[in-house]
Order: sequence, then structure tokens, then C-alpha cells
Amino acid sequence: MSISYKDAGVDIDKGDQFVEKIKKKVLSTYNARVVEGIGGFACLYEMTGDRLLAAGTDGVGTKLKVAQNLNIHGTIGIDLVAMCVNDIICTGAKPLFFMDYLATGKLELEVSEAIIEGVVEGCLQSGAALIGGETAEMPGMYQNGEYDLAGFAVGEVDRSKLLDGSKIKEGDSLIALASSGFHSNGYSLIRKLIREEERDLLKEVLTPTKIYVKEIQALLEKDLITGAAHITGGGLYNIPRMNKNYSYEITNLPSLDEVPAVISEIANRSGLEKEELYKTFNMGMGMVVSTNCSGEVKALLKDMDVKFWEVGKVVKKIKREIIF
Repeated sequence: MSISYKDAGVDIDKGDQFVEKIKKKVLSTYNARVVEGIGGFACLYEMTGDRLLAAGTDGVGTKLKVAQNLNIHGTIGIDLVAMCVNDIICTGAKPLFFMDYLATGKLELEVSEAIIEGVVEGCLQSGAALIGGETAEMPGMYQNGEYDLAGFAVGEVDRSKLLDGSKIKEGDSLIALASSGFHSNGYSLIRKLIREEERDLLKEVLTPTKIYVKEIQALLEKDLITGAAHITGGGLYNIPRMNKNYSYEITNLPSLDEVPAVISEIANRSGLEKEELYKTFNMGMGMVVSTNCSGEVKALLKDMDVKFWEVGKVVKKIKREIIF
């Protein structure tokens, strides 16, 4: 018997419906300097001439519960930075600064310090300055030992270097960069598939999210990619967010023995069909780029010792956005 993400309490389709319902209200606040709002991986705002700011916000989801149950708090801050920064770099932006928000029932200094140490590490990996944040004690809202995190990242990109989907063409190759694990999505389902006593397995799913700033910046410096998609909630169905005018044919998925063992273990336990699996989890692929010079991209990634797969190509638009 299979168990889906929706069975675990998370309805991705309803989340998409919510965005559609609020879109008109959000648009009413825009001014002439808003270049891109909700719907993409990051929002874009014009500063001066061709200089744009890219902004994104996110949390870590119920992966926090794994950290809290194991009493391991030193890496969850990396996840927080990664989830925000990996979104804004999909626009071609270079991260500038980061801010965090920590809410808890009762402030525990050692726990809070460990969380911020992770945030600092994530900022160092991404080249973003941690310029501020907020800590809130909220007894009655959270039980002792519980906390929630949110992050906010801002980067900059020159308009001529912007990855806005306009450079993507039919026939472009899709190259997936390997993930470090589940990253920070699908944990409401993952936690239902792991028993509390399986502590080693729980530690594996706590592996922090990989930050792709160095890889994406290296590819951008050589003008090798036409788009980038952060594979988070919705799995491979994030790819069409690069450009909705095309469909994306997936022909060469990594096998389960090529991805972290914990992913194949959870995939097998879930009993989900392939399409549902790749809509719930990243399945070992944390970032997908489109390119019209795949040989050069693959050579550069090899030089950087980055694991990757050429998973498919951009094709003419049909009703299905993702074609397996």
C-alpha cells in the first residue's frame, strides 16, 4: 500500500491554488520597478538602470521536527540559507545578504546558538552576509523545545545576465546537479515512513541541503546556461517554472543506486508510482539547468567534481509540462 504526500497532510495542488487566489491582491501593490513577482523562483526589483535585486524567502518545513527529535540543531540553519539562496540564484543573481527569523516557545541559548552557527555556515558557503534577524519567544504558540525558522535572501543581477527564461530554446539539454539528500522537502511524508527508533536513518535525512552558488556562478561566468530550476517542493515539476512556453522531456533519470541510499530506501517504503515520486521528492537532483552547449557544461562540472546527469531536453509545448 502506497502513501502519498497528500496522505501525509501536504496538498501541493491546494498550495498552487492559494497562490492563484492571492495573485490579484498581490499585484495591486506593485509599482513600475517590480520586474518579476510571485510565480518564479525569486522576485526581481529594479534598483538603478540595469541593476536588479533578486529576493526570496523560505523556511525548512517539518525537517525541523527531525532536528528537534534528535536534538541536533547545528545543520538546520544551512538548510534555511540553502532554501532561500538556491531560489534566487535561479535568476542568475549573486547573493548579497541574508536575514533570519527564529520563533520558539522558550529561548534555549545552546540550541539557538547551534542554529545560528548553521545559518552562518550557510552564508559562508553562499557568499551572503548575515546582516540581521529576529528572535521571538512565543510561549503558548510553541511548546518548549519547539521552534520555527524563516529566512530572507537578497542578491543582485545585471539585466543582461538575467535568467528569465527568454534564452531557453527548443532542443536545449537539461542537466541535473546531484543533491546531498532530500534537502528540505517531503518531510511530512518522510517522517511517516521512518520509525522513531531508526535514529541512524533519521540522521541521514537530516543531511543539510546543498548550496549551488559556486556551481551556478561558474556556469554563468562562461555564459553556458539558459535557465536554472531549484528542485524543491513539487520535485521535477519545478522545471517548467523556467519557461512555461515549452514542455520538458525527461529521458534519463538517475537510477536509485546512483542517488543517496536513504532516498532509495524512502522511495521503496512509500510505494509511490514514478510520477508521484518525482513530484514529491528531488530523487537525488537538487538543481536542473538548461543549456545549448551541454558538452562544455559537463566538462566544467567534471572539473569542479560535481556529480550530474543529462536527464532530458526542452521540447515543443504540449499539454503536459513534464514528459516521462
